[in-house]
Amino acid sequence: MILTGPEITAAAHDGRLAIAPFEPEQVNPNSYNVRLGPTLLTYTSPVIDPHRPNPTQEVEIGPGGCVLQPGELYLGHTLERVGSDSFVPLLFGRSSVGRLGLFVEITAPIGDIGFHGQWTLMLSPIRPLRVYAGMKIGQIMFFVSTGPIAPYCGKYQAATGPQPSCYWQDVTRIQAVAS
Repeated sequence: MILTGPEITAAAHDGRLAIAPFEPEQVNPNSYNVRLGPTLLTYTSPVIDPHRPNPTQEVEIGPGGCVLQPGELYLGHTLERVGSDSFVPLLFGRSSVGRLGLFVEITAPIGDIGFHGQWTLMLSPIRPLRVYAGMKIGQIMFFVSTGPIAPYCGKYQAATGPQPSCYWQDVTRIQAVAS
Protein backbone atom coordinates (compact mmCIF):
# COMPACT_ATOMS: atom_id res chain seq x y z
CA MET A 1 0.00 0.00 0.00
CA ILE A 2 1.17 3.51 -0.80
CA LEU A 3 0.68 6.42 1.58
CA THR A 4 -1.68 9.16 0.41
CA GLY A 5 -0.82 12.83 0.78
CA PRO A 6 -2.90 13.27 3.96
CA GLU A 7 -1.27 10.17 5.47
CA ILE A 8 2.23 11.47 4.56
CA THR A 9 1.36 14.69 6.43
CA ALA A 10 0.01 12.75 9.43
CA ALA A 11 3.08 10.47 9.51
CA ALA A 12 5.45 13.47 9.30
CA HIS A 13 3.66 15.07 12.24
CA ASP A 14 3.51 11.97 14.45
CA GLY A 15 7.09 10.84 13.76
CA ARG A 16 6.55 7.78 11.57
CA LEU A 17 8.24 9.79 8.78
CA ALA A 18 11.07 12.26 9.20
CA ILE A 19 11.10 15.02 6.58
CA ALA A 20 13.13 18.13 7.38
CA PRO A 21 12.28 20.73 6.47
CA PHE A 22 8.66 19.67 6.03
CA GLU A 23 6.65 22.00 3.78
CA PRO A 24 2.90 21.25 3.50
CA GLU A 25 2.76 22.66 -0.06
CA GLN A 26 5.18 19.93 -1.21
CA VAL A 27 2.71 17.17 -0.38
CA ASN A 28 1.11 15.59 -3.48
CA PRO A 29 -1.84 13.16 -3.66
CA ASN A 30 0.51 10.18 -3.02
CA SER A 31 4.07 11.58 -2.77
CA TYR A 32 6.21 14.36 -1.34
CA ASN A 33 8.23 16.71 -3.58
CA VAL A 34 11.93 17.03 -2.76
CA ARG A 35 14.17 19.89 -3.84
CA LEU A 36 17.67 19.98 -5.26
CA GLY A 37 20.36 20.84 -2.72
CA PRO A 38 23.11 23.38 -3.47
CA THR A 39 25.99 20.98 -4.13
CA LEU A 40 26.87 18.75 -7.09
CA LEU A 41 29.71 16.26 -7.50
CA THR A 42 31.26 15.08 -10.75
CA TYR A 43 33.82 12.34 -11.20
CA THR A 44 37.12 13.70 -12.50
CA SER A 45 38.78 10.53 -13.73
CA PRO A 46 38.19 9.63 -17.40
CA VAL A 47 37.44 6.05 -16.30
CA ILE A 48 35.40 5.28 -13.20
CA ASP A 49 36.63 2.14 -11.42
CA PRO A 50 34.26 0.46 -8.95
CA HIS A 51 37.19 -1.34 -7.27
CA ARG A 52 38.68 1.85 -5.83
CA PRO A 53 37.66 5.30 -4.64
CA ASN A 54 37.16 7.71 -7.55
CA PRO A 55 38.18 11.37 -7.35
CA THR A 56 35.38 13.92 -7.51
CA GLN A 57 35.02 17.65 -7.95
CA GLU A 58 32.49 19.64 -5.96
CA VAL A 59 30.41 22.31 -7.66
CA GLU A 60 28.24 24.78 -5.74
CA ILE A 61 25.08 25.82 -7.56
CA GLY A 62 25.08 29.61 -7.49
CA PRO A 63 22.13 32.00 -7.69
CA GLY A 64 22.25 31.85 -11.51
CA GLY A 65 22.00 28.07 -11.49
CA CYS A 66 24.38 25.55 -13.04
CA VAL A 67 24.28 24.20 -16.59
CA LEU A 68 24.44 20.40 -16.73
CA GLN A 69 26.06 18.95 -19.84
CA PRO A 70 25.01 15.81 -21.75
CA GLY A 71 27.29 12.82 -21.36
CA GLU A 72 28.21 13.82 -17.80
CA LEU A 73 26.96 12.21 -14.60
CA TYR A 74 26.18 14.65 -11.81
CA LEU A 75 25.61 13.59 -8.24
CA GLY A 76 23.23 15.98 -6.52
CA HIS A 77 21.33 15.69 -3.29
CA THR A 78 17.96 16.47 -1.81
CA LEU A 79 17.67 19.60 0.25
CA GLU A 80 15.42 17.63 2.60
CA ARG A 81 16.58 14.99 5.03
CA VAL A 82 14.12 12.11 4.66
CA GLY A 83 13.78 8.83 6.48
CA SER A 84 11.46 6.35 8.14
CA ASP A 85 11.76 3.39 10.45
CA SER A 86 8.33 2.18 9.27
CA PHE A 87 7.89 2.84 5.55
CA VAL A 88 9.79 1.95 2.36
CA PRO A 89 10.64 5.13 0.40
CA LEU A 90 10.94 5.27 -3.39
CA LEU A 91 12.30 8.38 -5.13
CA PHE A 92 11.61 9.30 -8.74
CA GLY A 93 12.19 12.37 -10.83
CA ARG A 94 9.24 14.70 -11.31
CA SER A 95 7.58 14.40 -14.71
CA SER A 96 7.99 18.14 -15.33
CA VAL A 97 11.76 17.75 -14.89
CA GLY A 98 11.79 14.66 -17.13
CA ARG A 99 10.05 16.70 -19.82
CA LEU A 100 13.06 19.02 -19.74
CA GLY A 101 15.29 16.06 -20.61
CA LEU A 102 16.77 15.36 -17.19
CA PHE A 103 16.95 11.79 -15.94
CA VAL A 104 16.82 11.71 -12.15
CA GLU A 105 17.54 8.63 -10.05
CA ILE A 106 16.69 6.09 -12.75
CA THR A 107 18.85 3.21 -11.52
CA ALA A 108 18.34 3.20 -7.75
CA PRO A 109 14.99 4.65 -6.68
CA ILE A 110 14.37 2.42 -3.65
CA GLY A 111 15.46 3.49 -0.20
CA ASP A 112 15.81 1.34 2.86
CA ILE A 113 13.69 1.37 5.98
CA GLY A 114 15.84 3.01 8.66
CA PHE A 115 17.84 5.28 6.34
CA HIS A 116 17.73 8.90 7.48
CA GLY A 117 19.56 11.60 5.53
CA GLN A 118 19.75 13.58 2.33
CA TRP A 119 19.31 11.42 -0.75
CA THR A 120 22.03 11.40 -3.40
CA LEU A 121 20.52 11.99 -6.83
CA MET A 122 22.02 10.70 -10.08
CA LEU A 123 21.39 13.42 -12.65
CA SER A 124 21.89 12.86 -16.40
CA PRO A 125 20.72 15.51 -18.91
CA ILE A 126 20.02 14.74 -22.57
CA ARG A 127 20.90 18.29 -23.62
CA PRO A 128 22.38 21.28 -21.77
CA LEU A 129 20.05 22.15 -18.91
CA ARG A 130 20.28 24.80 -16.22
CA VAL A 131 19.31 23.61 -12.74
CA TYR A 132 18.82 25.69 -9.61
CA ALA A 133 19.32 24.90 -5.94
CA GLY A 134 15.91 24.59 -4.33
CA MET A 135 14.05 23.56 -7.49
CA LYS A 136 11.60 20.69 -7.12
CA ILE A 137 13.58 17.82 -8.63
CA GLY A 138 11.92 14.60 -7.46
CA GLN A 139 9.18 13.01 -5.45
CA ILE A 140 9.28 10.37 -2.78
CA MET A 141 6.51 7.84 -2.28
CA PHE A 142 6.19 5.76 0.88
CA PHE A 143 5.01 2.17 1.00
CA VAL A 144 3.81 0.08 3.92
CA SER A 145 6.05 -2.92 4.59
CA THR A 146 5.06 -6.34 5.86
CA GLY A 147 7.17 -8.68 7.93
CA PRO A 148 9.96 -8.08 10.43
CA ILE A 149 12.02 -4.92 9.87
CA ALA A 150 15.82 -4.89 9.91
CA PRO A 151 16.67 -1.15 9.73
CA TYR A 152 19.35 0.12 7.37
CA CYS A 153 22.71 0.73 9.03
CA GLY A 154 24.94 0.95 5.96
CA LYS A 155 27.70 3.20 4.72
CA TYR A 156 25.43 6.00 3.47
CA GLN A 157 23.49 6.43 6.74
CA ALA A 158 22.99 10.08 7.83
CA ALA A 159 24.28 11.35 4.46
CA THR A 160 24.66 15.08 4.06
CA GLY A 161 25.30 16.35 0.53
CA PRO A 162 25.97 14.16 -2.50
CA GLN A 163 27.78 10.91 -1.79
CA PRO A 164 30.06 9.28 -4.37
CA SER A 165 29.84 5.54 -4.83
CA CYS A 166 31.40 3.47 -2.05
CA TYR A 167 31.04 0.26 -4.06
CA TRP A 168 34.80 -0.28 -3.66
CA GLN A 169 34.25 -0.87 0.08
CA ASP A 170 32.08 -3.88 -0.75
CA VAL A 171 34.76 -5.21 -3.12
CA THR A 172 37.46 -4.72 -0.47
CA ARG A 173 35.34 -6.56 2.11
CA ILE A 174 34.69 -9.46 -0.28
CA GLN A 175 38.39 -9.69 -1.17
CA ALA A 176 39.35 -9.74 2.53
CA VAL A 177 36.90 -12.56 3.24
CA ALA A 178 38.17 -14.54 0.21
CA SER A 179 41.82 -14.27 1.33
